[in-house]
Amino acid sequence: MLRIHFTSQDLQNVRVARQPDPLWELVCSVCRLETREGPLDFGHWRRAARDRLATDALAGRALRPLRALIPSAGYIPDFLTPPVTGGGLQAGLDALHGTPRHRLTRDLTRLADSRPLPSWTTSLGRPGGDTLTSLTAALSAYFRTLLQPYWTHIRTAVGNDVDARSRTVLDGGTQALLEGLRPMAHWRAPVLEVDYPTERDLYLEGRGLLLVPSFFCWRRPTALADPGLDPVLVYPVEKVPLTIARNAEGGVERLLGRTRTAVLTEVAFGGSRTTSDVAQAIGIAMPSVSYQISVSCATEGSWPATATGSTCCTRPRRSACACWPARATRRCPEPAARARGHRPGVA
Repeated sequence: MLRIHFTSQDLQNVRVARQPDPLWELVCSVCRLETREGPLDFGHWRRAARDRLATDALAGRALRPLRALIPSAGYIPDFLTPPVTGGGLQAGLDALHGTPRHRLTRDLTRLADSRPLPSWTTSLGRPGGDTLTSLTAALSAYFRTLLQPYWTHIRTAVGNDVDARSRTVLDGGTQALLEGLRPMAHWRAPVLEVDYPTERDLYLEGRGLLLVPSFFCWRRPTALADPGLDPVLVYPVEKVPLTIARNAEGGVERLLGRTRTAVLTEVAFGGSRTTSDVAQAIGIAMPSVSYQISVSCATEGSWPATATGSTCCTRPRRSACACWPARATRRCPEPAARARGHRPGVA
């Protein structure tokens, strides 16, 4: 849990960013790309991105240094997300390019404590070197290729959230704004308790707090690791999935509906899974997963369920996979890989 401690001065200086921040969205999107999290919200974007990366050599080269610096879980260097100004991608890249050498060294040293880093990271920020320039070029190429085509939709989702929270402030003030962050955060004056993967306290000490709504942030908020930097809290917004927005392969979804499609896709792509596994992966309640699977078993007859104690394991028959697009069908697990709940590619 992250506990953010407010003073009366901080409560007078709580702001909401009016538009998505390109670098925060970029960092969060790399995390979504590297995992299978949020198939309902990000599944189509992730498949489209991977297809593009497989055929676009420039985009593939741009992603390599980002993968080295942005793990799917754990510490992410703060210098990759400089202060939010609303100035757009180029302003953020310019700020990142101007990061002092000592900050780069500090952030990378902390990252190296949790994962090995490639040798080129040691030259970031070195006088006369061009490694930082190459990194900003990679960030720009990634954004143009994988985020720019969806940016109008992302801006709309964030704008809808900002409009709703603006009305909350007009009706109830700052306290109502903070209380409106439930269930991902709970306001217990003078502390905002935030769902967070580690135990941590952040004292604002009169600096206030900037709330940054994000499309690619998922399930729980995130924040800068360095308490000395300007405090921000990045939180996920409600969204229409890009699957629907782009609607490239939406036939199954139109037939079955968003939630059931997401549940059955998660089962098909993941092999034998418990209902709790599927619920956690998609971000919905276990009873909803059980209901969607039971309806599918009764109507489609292609998704047998096997009870084991208090859990229920599900797997698709090969005939069910034929309903999915060609790429999905190739990813359906073979029977041998499904045995004993084994997930393909995972020891």
